[in-house]
Amino acid sequence: MVYRLLFVCLGNICRSPAAENIMNHLIKEANLEEQIICDSAGTSSYHIGAAPDRRMKSAALSRGIEFRGRARQFDWFDFKQFDLILAMDQENYQNILVLDSQGVYKNKVRLICEFMTQHHEKQILDPYYGGRAGFDKVIDLLLDACGGLLEEIRQNHLYF
Repeated sequence: MVYRLLFVCLGNICRSPAAENIMNHLIKEANLEEQIICDSAGTSSYHIGAAPDRRMKSAALSRGIEFRGRARQFDWFDFKQFDLILAMDQENYQNILVLDSQGVYKNKVRLICEFMTQHHEKQILDPYYGGRAGFDKVIDLLLDACGGLLEEIRQNHLYF
């Protein structure tokens, strides 16, 4: 059985593709590519089809993490496709839940920060209008959160 993850931010060019690519990097290191699949999306339609932000790609590449993917918008069908939907911040979390007006999929939606083991932030804020330090901080936070998430998945959702 394959476990499917979807990372969600506003435009799907900074935080959520960073989370997707960091998680894929960790999954590859753990030889779990056949068991866990990742994707990312944005709650807005601002950047559909765009490549990830070059500043975020640069911050990740400095840690040996390559980026792939194009921006897409979160769709109601994603609730059915994914086992876990991870929002980067409270606003996107709420925007996702609004699409599930009956609350059927609420248990699938979580904040990525819930999986951090070393940092204490409650949200991963958008670095888009800031400088290099903001992008580096997002990478640090996502490395922590994705590491914790991978451990959670290994313990509770993979059976092999």
